[in-house]
Amino acid sequence: MVGIVAYGAYVPRLRLNRQAVYEANKWFAPGLRGQAKGERAIAHWDEDALTMAVEAARDCLAGLDSKRLRNLYFASTTHPFRDRQNAGVVAAALTIEQGLMAADVAGSLKAGTSALIAGLNAATSEPTLVVAADKRLTKVASANELQYGDGAAAVLLGDSGVIAERVATHSVSMDFVDHFRGNESPYDYAWEERWIRDEGYVKIVPDALKAALAAARLGPAQIQHFIMPSLMPAVPAQMAKMAGIPEPAVRDGLAAKLGHTGAAHPLMMLNHTLESAKAGDHILVVAFGQGVDALVFKVMPDIVKLPKRHGVSGWLERRKEEKNYMKYLAFNELLPLDKGMRAEFDKKTALSILWRKRDMLYGLVGGKCRKCGTVQFPKTDVCVNPECHATDTQDPYAMADLQPSILSFTADELTYDPDPPAYYGMITFPEGGRFMADFTDCDQDQVKVGAKMRMTFRIRDTDVMRGGFKRYFWKAAPV
Repeated sequence: MVGIVAYGAYVPRLRLNRQAVYEANKWFAPGLRGQAKGERAIAHWDEDALTMAVEAARDCLAGLDSKRLRNLYFASTTHPFRDRQNAGVVAAALTIEQGLMAADVAGSLKAGTSALIAGLNAATSEPTLVVAADKRLTKVASANELQYGDGAAAVLLGDSGVIAERVATHSVSMDFVDHFRGNESPYDYAWEERWIRDEGYVKIVPDALKAALAAARLGPAQIQHFIMPSLMPAVPAQMAKMAGIPEPAVRDGLAAKLGHTGAAHPLMMLNHTLESAKAGDHILVVAFGQGVDALVFKVMPDIVKLPKRHGVSGWLERRKEEKNYMKYLAFNELLPLDKGMRAEFDKKTALSILWRKRDMLYGLVGGKCRKCGTVQFPKTDVCVNPECHATDTQDPYAMADLQPSILSFTADELTYDPDPPAYYGMITFPEGGRFMADFTDCDQDQVKVGAKMRMTFRIRDTDVMRGGFKRYFWKAAPV
């Protein structure tokens, strides 16, 4: 039996109020008024598809042995690097590089489900992690600006401890172009909605659903949960009706609180469904994008044994409303701010050092002395314990999942920061070890001596002089 063993998700803390977007743009695009309800998740300036993928993977792997992984698929239409394996960076952050096959999956909004199908095939013999994430840019005053959302979802696949068994899959590949993003454009270009619905969804999806149900040997009435992301709210219910699936089975698309998270959204909705699904339920997941992927799962009794995790619901509850539309524009480089001279410094990355220190920089791996047990960061040849000072006794010690506290802090208004003031300070770990860290996702009242923090993988800065190389490291955020 092969299927889903665990799931996890990540939703950025900030929620952009859609009414604020409309109020700023109604002079030019009054037609946006009908969509100016609720909120959408937006990434902080130091988040992208890769950092969100790492956080979703960590949520998925919570309480589990990640060292057993042998395959990792990272699906996105917004990978930060065109020619660098993005999945390899995720693996480095998770400290699971050795013996791992990693691959990027891209090119379509069904990249997430295509990666899921490939992962299920690989999981027949080896534990596999599939993670999908997107952070899509939109033109100012466009409908997509209100419809899209940023986020990530992950599933661990295997053949033991399965909580949702794969029953059947069916795929169709058709070059029906409902929208596209050219290699030189940062924005999607979409065709007319009625044509997409009548020529695309109506003529392609129902046959794929019938084929998937036939492969699963199920009748449409046996589906308890129907998952189909779409920017057109009425389409999922229409497709379910055409396939004979009961209307109550159609799952909410999370548009009001999250927005459409691109290639991650089918997995996002699947994970949200698994949070409340019961043993015996059948789930049909459908993704549309130059064809159709359809997957049928059966929820297993072991779902109640899965260790607690944030999941989609937990991250949605961790929110901060953002009504400052200008901040959203600035975070996404859609507004050319005068950053001042303090922002003008060379950010060239020494790739040789990055390679040698990747376990420290990407995995937040410190050291623990075998002789005295002292934990330190970074790992060095000599133990920092003044009563020990033993040499060559440091074993790798992973610190990313430990919970530090603030020992001292500064709120710096002079240093350039995309979201001033720049908060940083000394953090200390109860197990031992301390270092100066940048803080993120924090408000003034959350930064105080003794406050508990969690470590999160983020963008530190970007080398715009050399093609936009992003430097990643770990920051501290309030628990």
